[in-house]
Amino acid sequence: MTLLRTGSAIGASAQDLKPRANDPIVAPVQTISSMTSKICAPPLRQQWPLWWKLSLAAALFLVLILAVAIGWLFYAGVGVWGIDWPVVWGFALINYVWWIAIASGGTFISALFYLAEAEWRSALNRIAETITIFAAACAAIYPILHLGRPWLFYWLFPYPNVMGVWPQFRSPLLWDFAAILTYVISSILFWYFGLVPDLATMRDKADAPHKRRFYGVLALGFRGSDDAWRYYRVGYGLLAAVMAPLVISVHSIVGLDFAGAATLGWHSTEFPPFFVFGALLSGFAMVMLVAVPMRRLLGLEDFITGRHFDILGKLLLTSSLCVAYACLMEAFTTFYGPDAAGKRLFIDKVTGELAPIYWATIVFNVLAPQSMWRQSVRLNETLVVLVSLLVIAGMWCERYVIVVMSLRRTHLPSAWGDYTPTIWDWLTLFGTVGLFIAGFLIAIRLLPAVSMYEMREIILRRARRNR
Repeated sequence: MTLLRTGSAIGASAQDLKPRANDPIVAPVQTISSMTSKICAPPLRQQWPLWWKLSLAAALFLVLILAVAIGWLFYAGVGVWGIDWPVVWGFALINYVWWIAIASGGTFISALFYLAEAEWRSALNRIAETITIFAAACAAIYPILHLGRPWLFYWLFPYPNVMGVWPQFRSPLLWDFAAILTYVISSILFWYFGLVPDLATMRDKADAPHKRRFYGVLALGFRGSDDAWRYYRVGYGLLAAVMAPLVISVHSIVGLDFAGAATLGWHSTEFPPFFVFGALLSGFAMVMLVAVPMRRLLGLEDFITGRHFDILGKLLLTSSLCVAYACLMEAFTTFYGPDAAGKRLFIDKVTGELAPIYWATIVFNVLAPQSMWRQSVRLNETLVVLVSLLVIAGMWCERYVIVVMSLRRTHLPSAWGDYTPTIWDWLTLFGTVGLFIAGFLIAIRLLPAVSMYEMREIILRRARRNR
């Protein structure tokens, strides 16, 4: 299996040396000029390679499937899904929580580690923020579609109306609406604000007049003066300070959606931190999964080095241990408490008809990331992709366990039921995956994949230390 190649000696290419834990954040061969040219090259090229065109075509086909599935849902109603009594929430809630967790994990990397002044996040923050934008967009679709009359989704917003009817503020749907709206707007602002200096660089590097105009409009007149940089750094720091706690609060609200209900298996104060742990785990896994092909296909090996994968692997392992602790506490609190129905539900999870999904959750989220204890695994592209895929699949299975297994076994055995997703459930899920991939591919086609202005600062600091 191929190991990630990074630079660790002056004058050597980042692709020629065996990775080590103390590899540099940026390969020593890179100067400010060469770094700028290399990162600007992919968006400015006239023709993109065949892999990008084929990937975008496949993603757009899935988006077309999503449009058909949503159109049929508008025509026939939510009955086309597999939901029924007592499982009145199915894929809509499962996929909503899954996508918003992926989005939250990306923001954690870009915002919190900026405040911590971690240099390594400079190569990954653009990837993480782009993941956040499109994952949050995919998540926002599901609560709207599940309303029954999705074209009236704006009724969730507390606005003055002639009937004097206000939304039910105790409803988790309203909590979700407020949380998603705040998070999406803040994420877009944070993502775009971080792009402004790089858009100005793209404007200055572009040869074609239409591209200069395009990037010039997006750069908002940024010229790199001392005053502009001073105000920019203050503004970006303030946005990061807002986003860091917001990412925790948003997924805590998602956990409170469950904890606020009297449903068996949901009504627990453990859910908010449990969901935050899961968000970190899935977010780190998605960033690792995307970073591997990007560094190869876009030629970013000098900037996304073995050091980054070594750190991300450790973060993935840490968040996996937190999830393992939450799973143990779920079992402990269930059997420590007096609720016989809760104990019966937990036994059904681990031994019942859907037990394979529960154990897949444990294997993928808890056991598979334990391989990250070994540095050789953290620096192996094939194993990094495999473990990341298992974690992302495991987090989806975890949502299935929480939603379906709790709803299908209520307090009263006479009200028990089962859930079987329909083809429209699966098509909607695959369609949102296509929407995410298509959005990400278009973003890397038009915008620099790595933050150039932050890379310049790293190279300058390295030059000062070497004097």
